[in-house]
Amino acid sequence: MIERYSRKILKNIWEDYNKYSIWLEIELAAAEAMEKLKIIPKGVVKKIKSKAKINVKRILQIEDKVKHDVIAFLTSISEKAGEEARYLHKGMTSSDVLDTCFNLQLKQSGEVLLNDLDQLLSSFKRQAIKHKYTLCIGRSHGIHAEPTTFGLKMLSFYQEFLRNRKRLKNSIDEISTCAISGAVGTFANIDPRVESYVAKKLRLNIEPISTQVIPRDRHAQFFSTLGIIASSIERVAVEIRHLQRTEVLEVEEFFGKNQKGSSAMPHKKNPILSENLTGLARLIRSSVTPALENVALWHERDISHSAVERNIGPDTTIALDFALARLNNVVKNLSIYPKNMLKNLKITNGIFFSQRVLLELTTAGFSREEAYKVVQKNAMQAWKDNSSFYSNIISDKKILSKIPVNKIKKLFNFSYHTKKINIIFNRSLKK
Repeated sequence: MIERYSRKILKNIWEDYNKYSIWLEIELAAAEAMEKLKIIPKGVVKKIKSKAKINVKRILQIEDKVKHDVIAFLTSISEKAGEEARYLHKGMTSSDVLDTCFNLQLKQSGEVLLNDLDQLLSSFKRQAIKHKYTLCIGRSHGIHAEPTTFGLKMLSFYQEFLRNRKRLKNSIDEISTCAISGAVGTFANIDPRVESYVAKKLRLNIEPISTQVIPRDRHAQFFSTLGIIASSIERVAVEIRHLQRTEVLEVEEFFGKNQKGSSAMPHKKNPILSENLTGLARLIRSSVTPALENVALWHERDISHSAVERNIGPDTTIALDFALARLNNVVKNLSIYPKNMLKNLKITNGIFFSQRVLLELTTAGFSREEAYKVVQKNAMQAWKDNSSFYSNIISDKKILSKIPVNKIKKLFNFSYHTKKINIIFNRSLKK
C-alpha cells in the first residue's frame, strides 16, 4: 500500500524485517521442540539464538540467485549461526514457515483492526446518544419519507459495526492456525508434537489437517469479512456525502481553519474524506474475489495463491486500518446542523404525516383504498401548490365528515414519531 494510505502500526506488521523475524521464531520454536524430544542435540537453539541475525538485504541478495525465499533465508541465517544451523528446518517444508507466518501476520493485523473498530464504535455511540432526539427527515429512495432522528442513524451504524466486530473476531479465530506438518502434510519427516509446541509458543491453534498448505477457505473468510467491513464504511461515507450536499447540509465534515476545498473555487468545502473512504472501500473489496479463488488449489498444493496473498495480505489490512481510522476521525469531528434538519423537515409542508391521517381514517370507518385515495390527493396537492398539507386535510369535507378538526390537529405531532426511540436505544445498547 502506498504511504498516503498507510499507518505505521499496520505497515510494520508487513515489513520484511518483521516477516523474517517471525520465520526465525518459527524455526527456533520447532528446533526447541526437537531438542525436548531429543531429535536434535541439546543446546542447538541457544547457540543459534546467540549468533543469528536478520539481514534483509543479504536474504534478498541470495534469493536473487537461488530464486527461493525460504532457502535464501535459511542460507543467510546459516552464514551467521554456523554449523548448528543445519538442524533448522529439519523435516519441514517451506509452507510450514510461510503459511504459519502469514496467518500470524493476519492475526496481528486483525487485532489492530479490532482496536480500530472499538474506537469507531465509541464515536458512533457518543453521537447516537447526543442526538437521540435530534429530529431529521428519514428518506427512502432519496425521497422524504417520515421523521426519524439523527441519533437513530448513528445507532444503526453502531449496531452494524458491532456485528462487524463479531465477524472479524470470528475470522481472526479462524485464521489463527499453525501447520508444521512437512511435505504434503503427512508428518512423515517431523513429529506432530513439534507442531503442537510451535502452535502453543506462537499462540496459534494447530491446523487439524494441512495438505502441505493451510486450507484457504480460512483466508477466504478473513478477506470476505474485511470486504464486508469496507462496505459498511462506504454506507456511512455515502450517507455523509448525501447529507453534506449544499441543498441538504444537515451534516458536514470538519473543515480546518487553513484547509482549502478547491484550487479554482475558494468557496468550496467538499466531503473529500468520505469520498476517499468510498474509493478505499472499492479497493478493499477487490481482494475478496482473489481470496475466494485461492481456495481451489491443485492437489496438496500449488503456488497460484502466493502472489495474490503477498499483495492482498498487506494492502487490504493496511487500507482497512487507514479507512477505519479516517472514518473514526470523520464521525468524531462531524459538524451536525439540527436547524437545517428541522428546515428540511418542513419543506414538504407536513405531507410526511400522511400515513397517520390514513390510519386514522381507516379507524374512523373508511376502507383502506378509499382513505389512501383521499389522503394522497391532498398530499399531492400540497406538493404541487407548495401549500399546507394540514390546511388541505381540514378543508376536505369528506375527511371532516368522519374526524373533527381538533382530532386532526393532534395527528400532526412530531413526538408521535419519537415515542418508541427509548425502546430502540435500550435494546441496541444493552450489554
